[in-house]
Amino acid sequence: MWQSAYVSSYWRNGPVLNNALSGLNQALWDIKGKRANMPVYQLLGGKVRFAIPCYIHANGNSPEEVAEDVQNFMGQGYKYIRIQQGGYGGTGISGTPDFKQAGFAKETDSYMSQGTYLESVPKMFETVRKACGEEIELLHDIHERVSPIDAIGMIKNLEEYHPFFIEDPFSPENMEWFEQLRANTTVPIAMGELFNNINEFKEPMTKHWFDFIRIHVSQIGGITPAMKVARLGEFYGIQTAWHGPGDVSPVGHAAQAHMDYALWNFGIQEAALFSDELREIFPGAPTMDNGYMSVNEAPGFGVDINEKLAAKYPMTTKSNWTVRKDDGTIIRP
Repeated sequence: MWQSAYVSSYWRNGPVLNNALSGLNQALWDIKGKRANMPVYQLLGGKVRFAIPCYIHANGNSPEEVAEDVQNFMGQGYKYIRIQQGGYGGTGISGTPDFKQAGFAKETDSYMSQGTYLESVPKMFETVRKACGEEIELLHDIHERVSPIDAIGMIKNLEEYHPFFIEDPFSPENMEWFEQLRANTTVPIAMGELFNNINEFKEPMTKHWFDFIRIHVSQIGGITPAMKVARLGEFYGIQTAWHGPGDVSPVGHAAQAHMDYALWNFGIQEAALFSDELREIFPGAPTMDNGYMSVNEAPGFGVDINEKLAAKYPMTTKSNWTVRKDDGTIIRP
């Protein structure tokens, strides 16, 4: 009777227990909002902002191409832009390694020269700053793909370009390196999208090891545990920056947006650009305008699902996240 769009769409595809429980938690908030006849953000305390500023992803095969992409997004109203050269983690910015030329790798494998990457990022920031000015906020994601000591050195070299934040410098099992990072640089840091339990946030937050909470809401357990972490962050001056990649559904982005409206310590949100097909399947999906996300005022999340139309688009996409070093060793994550 009180069926949520998230319940009906999720349980057929939920691959693991953590994600399934997260989906259920978000569905229950949607149902509660529908029963209360109010948007979920009202249940979380009400709006503290009119709309939600977002960052978008700019890319290019050279620093100049990245700067051009940034200028394009600035023209669309974006004030926060994540910059990456050659793909995530700097893949594709160096020549084909020997192991791939010799036929030892799959065609779908990506690769990166960690040395080339470490040299390219400061040059990219310098070029974008010169071309785009100081007013635009620039972000970057390391993806934990270099050694901790190299990450610290590179982040320190980025100080003069004033990044809004640098994301995932270390893997979750290398958290102790944050003490050395904090002692060497003032660049803001975002962390946490690979954390699976809210207790993983406690020590680093109380020690001020990072500045932005990078939770993947459907991985951490849903809205309820995500809000607990966000409330703790408010005490320590740490802001939210929910993980909102393209494989999160419009319902998931809407759930994040409702939290963003209600959180005093909101920091930034990852932009969500939906195709016309997705908007047909998920009527009421969040909208983007001039760099800001907004949701409708319907009860719950305000997003529905057209199951009949969704059945016309079976899941066929297969992702390959395998990235290798110059010698063929797989790089995390």
